[in-house]
Amino acid sequence: MNRITTQIKVGARASFSIVHISDTHMTRADGRDDARKLELANARAVHFPKAESFLLDAAACARDIGAPLVHTGDLIDFVSFANLDFARQFCSQHDCFMAAGNHEFSLYVGEAFEDEAYRNQSLERVQGAFTNDIRFSSRLIGGVNFVAIDNSYYRIEREQLDRLRLEVKRGWPIVLAMHTPLHCERLYSYMMTEKKRPCAYLMATPEPLMADYPEYRLLQQQADSTTLEAVEIITSEPLIKVLLTGHLHADLESMLTPSLPQLVTGTRTVRIVQFT
Repeated sequence: MNRITTQIKVGARASFSIVHISDTHMTRADGRDDARKLELANARAVHFPKAESFLLDAAACARDIGAPLVHTGDLIDFVSFANLDFARQFCSQHDCFMAAGNHEFSLYVGEAFEDEAYRNQSLERVQGAFTNDIRFSSRLIGGVNFVAIDNSYYRIEREQLDRLRLEVKRGWPIVLAMHTPLHCERLYSYMMTEKKRPCAYLMATPEPLMADYPEYRLLQQQADSTTLEAVEIITSEPLIKVLLTGHLHADLESMLTPSLPQLVTGTRTVRIVQFT
């Protein structure tokens, strides 16, 4: 388990900490699921062999410092009875504020295009495993408003944007928790140049920079007008102090504007964020 400590100034009434984790990818399945799901669990567990022990270690870290967990998605790798049972038990036993990742709604991992209709096949069932609304929630911690938004399909929807505006009107400093990072030069360069990926897996990447994306990824990651409007608000609203994100399976820090940091936390990292 990697451990990082990051300090962020947000104008809190008193200093406090949270533990940010992301992309745990639990791969449990059992006899209640079909044979295809059991095969999927065995295949995917190879990529995330210590997911459960990491999650429990992260919870212990949070408990030891008296801090809540903020999880930015993909706690489970796919929808299964056993994965949802584990998520339900974990979230009932630990103080965990959650934003959805794309894998929260994944039925068989990559078998279909992920859109609203696909998500809605499992949304009600998945939501029942978590203690907050994983598509949009807010929570005050230490005089700071933590707002979780599901942008795991690379878009922010109109209802989410309207609710974000209402959160801004409350007047508290805001920490955004979202699965998918917003586009910036640092992260785009990391994914495309350093990691040599076919696409950057970021929200609202400018279309000229997506010219060489595979057609499927271009369709998946093109921002619509509401998403672009949301990005404008996020990057211009002075009450929004920092973004906590995941999805890239790496530990990265970038600046969306001269005053707005974005933290990306990887699959086996506990990031202790100290707010002042």
